[in-house]
Amino acid sequence: MSSAHKKGGIPDRWLDYQSVGKRLPGTRFIAFKVPLKSALNRNLSRCDVFGHWELLDTLKKENQELGLIIDLTFTTRYYKAEDVPESMHCVKIFTAGHEIPKDATILSFKRAVRQFLRENIDNDKLVGVHCTHGLNRTGYLICRYLIDVDGVDPLEAIELFNSSRGHVIERENYLNDLKSGPKRSNEGIEESELEPVRGTSTHRPVYWEENASSVDERPSFSHESLRNKRRKHRPSHTRHGGNSQFVGPSSGCAGLLPTPGGPALLPFPTGPGLLPLPAFSTARQPFNSYHWGSTSQPNYQWNEPSHYSRGGRGNSHSQHAFSSAPGPSQWTNDSGRYTCDAPQTWDGPKMRHQYRQNHRVNQYGYPA
Repeated sequence: MSSAHKKGGIPDRWLDYQSVGKRLPGTRFIAFKVPLKSALNRNLSRCDVFGHWELLDTLKKENQELGLIIDLTFTTRYYKAEDVPESMHCVKIFTAGHEIPKDATILSFKRAVRQFLRENIDNDKLVGVHCTHGLNRTGYLICRYLIDVDGVDPLEAIELFNSSRGHVIERENYLNDLKSGPKRSNEGIEESELEPVRGTSTHRPVYWEENASSVDERPSFSHESLRNKRRKHRPSHTRHGGNSQFVGPSSGCAGLLPTPGGPALLPFPTGPGLLPLPAFSTARQPFNSYHWGSTSQPNYQWNEPSHYSRGGRGNSHSQHAFSSAPGPSQWTNDSGRYTCDAPQTWDGPKMRHQYRQNHRVNQYGYPA
């Protein structure tokens, strides 16, 4: 098997074997390879997928009903109870591969089968048995039951299993023990040992979303729902140049300014003697009421006319030096998109500082 299948958790040589065999004539046994949970089946092509729901489909075509699954694998990574339909019952018997099962393992298998037959004497439900490939351990224990309990000839039991499974038992140590090994004791076979576990899956898994034929079969997760969650919990701030800057909605909050003391918003102060809002041309971009500038610019403070240039590293207006180059008589912000049409009402940093001093508020929103 390719390394891609191994990396995907698919058992080695699993694809080489037929998924489900035929019912052994005159018995309740049917053998199949291990059904895989949906997380593993997603790594396979559509024609190779085999899980418990595919197992039910196969048996339904043969007018057969499965009453019990005996799992002989030596691991639990292929599926769990939540992967099994609720119409199925499972018994787990850990059985090591490549070696003859111990007498205790053989007795556990016999007890599970006998208990099922007692409880289902009035129906014709089947006992499904699987190991990894549904061949060597599965074939050995089914044949051992037929030989020890039902008294079937060893060669006939082996031939019955091989013809029904569609593959022949491969391991010579299993075949030699079945043909010439001693029969195992049936003492205590009528005792109950392992209680079957009922599956909990109620819906067929969807391996690929485009295969879902109804809303009930579609997975609860979708990229659309994830995007909606992100929009719902998206913080109301943007980042510019590594600094966090609050940006409010562009409508519905006209006349609000951030307060110096915290994130709460206070009504824009109005009354005689207060500075009016700068006049902007309606042909330009809409004005954001939270600050004097564009939301796309990290620095929304107003700049002095271009006949000034910075003369130091500080931000104080006293550190600005006069430049010989003449410039416009208007104040503009850094983006260059907004121009104050009434420059006489806005004198730059000094007036902004004076305005803030005159309208300071405390943490409760009252004038300081």
